[in-house]
Amino acid sequence: MSGSVPEEFTAIGVHDFDKWLEPKEFTYKPRPPRPYDVDIKIECCGICGSDIHAANGDWGRPYAPVAVGHEIIGEVVRVGDGVEKLRVGDRVGVGAQCDSCGECIRCSNHHENNCKKNVGTYFGLYEDVGLPTQGGYANYFRANEKFMFKIPDSLESKYAASLMCGGITGFRPLMTAGVKKGTRVGVSGIGGIGHMSILFAKALGAEVTAISRNHKKEELAKQLGADHYIATSDEDFEVKNADSLDVIVNTGSSLTGGNLDKVLQLLVPFGQFISITAPPLNEKMTITPMVLLANNVSVSGSAIGSPADIEYMLKVAAEHDIKPWIEEVPISESNVSTAWKRMEDGDVKFRFVLTDYNKCFK
Repeated sequence: MSGSVPEEFTAIGVHDFDKWLEPKEFTYKPRPPRPYDVDIKIECCGICGSDIHAANGDWGRPYAPVAVGHEIIGEVVRVGDGVEKLRVGDRVGVGAQCDSCGECIRCSNHHENNCKKNVGTYFGLYEDVGLPTQGGYANYFRANEKFMFKIPDSLESKYAASLMCGGITGFRPLMTAGVKKGTRVGVSGIGGIGHMSILFAKALGAEVTAISRNHKKEELAKQLGADHYIATSDEDFEVKNADSLDVIVNTGSSLTGGNLDKVLQLLVPFGQFISITAPPLNEKMTITPMVLLANNVSVSGSAIGSPADIEYMLKVAAEHDIKPWIEEVPISESNVSTAWKRMEDGDVKFRFVLTDYNKCFK
């Protein structure tokens, strides 16, 4: 079914990585539509920490101009003849992934987010047509319907946006660890993703400990619902809080300066440390092997979530009225620049959401 969709989409993005804080408007041609592709008119888009890493060149400089943004909410305006689950007029969300091969063992086992041919919503490549992907700082978006999700009626778009990447990224480790009532969960890094991990862990009935480098965020953690607080700058914090946690979800934007050996001592034997951190490419994770052996702990990573995971996350968010802490920012070149700079400075509690798309993209 065809709707009114332009041949070229308009976006705001980085033209020069050395001047990434000077985003400019540009137009681009989306990939030719496939039978299972859906076009949406974007209503709002969250600003993720990944946007900063991509925009400033932390993750390489594959092409420019590039529009980032992978926490997209919009209205379906066109569906291909092979589309099965979505209809024109549906309100949907898109996260950090917009395609996968659909055929490998990972896709067949519902781990599409780990597909080796995973196509990112931005910084991705459609190999069949040789076109790069552009994200949600734009008026329209086109992608495989498998990676678009109907938003429950009870979730407002401005809150649902941040759930599409940050929310699922913070929620999936809780699924991996089987968090339930009484599970003792530590959330390390009280920021854009960490605050959502706290909200979800509390919704699942966990006893939650917020972990941060100092005491600056202690009151905020309490407001979010955390039961306990640990500052890793405190002397002997690992001794005083040993064996206090079953799982730690690590959400900080960087691993530099953290003492992972000490943090792992907070876990009970066979506890899990699950990291979602995607820092600059030159960062390394350092662990003393004897710490792993002596404590029988597991250290693992977690990347976004599969389509099935995202569907479940949205269901839990709707049932428990999960509302990320957000600040709305009307999208424009200057406002995007200001929001990015404020994120660099840590001046946000805890998530920006770009809105007023109709005013910007007339």
